Amino acid sequence: MDSNNIIKIFDTTLRDGEQSPGASMNTEEKIQIALQLQRLGVDVIEAGFAAASPGDFDAIRRISEQIDKSTVCSLARCVEKDIKAAADSIALARHKRIHVFLATSPIHMEYKLKMKPDEVIKRAVQAVQYAKTFMEDVEFSCEDAGRSDINFLKEVLDAVIKAGALTLNIPDTVGYRLPNEIGARIKELSDFVNGRAIISVHNHNDLGLAVANSLAAVENGARQVECTINGLGERAGNAALEEIVMAIKTRQDVFAPLYTNINTKEIYPTSKLVSLITGIESQPNKAIVGKNAFAHESGIHQDGVLKNKETYEIIQPSDIGLDKNHLVLGKHSGRHAFKDRLHTLGYVLKDEELNEAFEKFKILADQKKEIFDDDLRALVAEEITKIPQVFELITLQLSDCNPGGVPNAAITIKHKEELITDAAIGNGTMDAVFKVIDRVCNVSGELRDYKVDALSQGKDALAKVIVKVAFDGGKPIIGHGLNVDTMYATAQAYIGALNSYMSMK
Repeated sequence: MDSNNIIKIFDTTLRDGEQSPGASMNTEEKIQIALQLQRLGVDVIEAGFAAASPGDFDAIRRISEQIDKSTVCSLARCVEKDIKAAADSIALARHKRIHVFLATSPIHMEYKLKMKPDEVIKRAVQAVQYAKTFMEDVEFSCEDAGRSDINFLKEVLDAVIKAGALTLNIPDTVGYRLPNEIGARIKELSDFVNGRAIISVHNHNDLGLAVANSLAAVENGARQVECTINGLGERAGNAALEEIVMAIKTRQDVFAPLYTNINTKEIYPTSKLVSLITGIESQPNKAIVGKNAFAHESGIHQDGVLKNKETYEIIQPSDIGLDKNHLVLGKHSGRHAFKDRLHTLGYVLKDEELNEAFEKFKILADQKKEIFDDDLRALVAEEITKIPQVFELITLQLSDCNPGGVPNAAITIKHKEELITDAAIGNGTMDAVFKVIDRVCNVSGELRDYKVDALSQGKDALAKVIVKVAFDGGKPIIGHGLNVDTMYATAQAYIGALNSYMSMK
């Protein structure tokens, strides 16, 4: 294939996606998502904003050490300390990129930057030149390009190209433009740049047009698309990677000879991993990865699909790595069968991780008659994203849960090899659980969100509990719990959030 026809996929789930309210991730979770993005085949992984916090810097650095195929990118403002932090965070990456940005729209220049247009150009050039002292691959973004004057954009792009920028990103930061407008704008800028750099787009979904705008840009000369898994992102989110990739693959009558390097069979596993870690599920009717994306309820549709799938399905579920959620293992299954099934699902675990996951599987198999692929995905996600267990739940006992009684919870928690047992009453069972954990662990947690889902089917389905807790007045932290007993999973999730909080500290 001609390399000039590659549409580079720049994934910003770990940076822009994490800015989605409530989607914060700890370092181990970010590393696992980055490894899965590499398996997916993304060209560039924007691992974070190194100058944002020591935690972000450390996560980017550790991702850089483990990613060897995709380019690892760090975002930076056009400020020397930001650029230096970005360069240091990805210094160990095999393939690395610094991504600098500066606003170019009249409203941003006047009210946010308080800079004149000529000052913006000067700052942009200085930033690119400084970034080039660290590495060759530098990308420049014109923030709010969707509302920028196109002639001024040409001035900025020309200047940063001369300064050494290899990729020029044209973001529709507030999701303002329509597809025909994006297409015309990218065509004019692409003609102006005339092959001197790659034109990239980064579309937000405020009007529900992020994917349509990205495809219009591709048709008109863009050769990099910035997007996220499941369309995660601030406000209404970003362009969804899975929708862009499958549109290009499915509609080759329109997009050929253009193509992406994405291994589409990894789309569904990647989507599930991101959902499990962030606690943000896609809506049921979400294109490509929603749970109803391949469901047919209408009798006419069902009849047609049974006769020929192509009557109502333009994409095969197997194309995105979605197999039927069939029964795969039981309590008599051995370690080899367990490992083989995980490999089929796309997981390659270290020996220690495999042993731990297998032990949890055997415990689950004693509690649950049937085990499905989604159960295994959740077990593995829990294991591979495990962080140091400052506090570990050992036992939980509940009583007086009936109406009119006084709910109370007794708990045993392991901390520094010491077992601590205590009990508390609450306004409800869950309140009692949280209160006793706070007392044992000497913290003050405020529950901001609570969600419980059944991972698969049946009365004995695993309960997946996700909580968002703010400890000691800080920002909300996500915690996960997984058990056939919902209240036990709730306690696990709360302690998981606490352990994440401790690790971030």
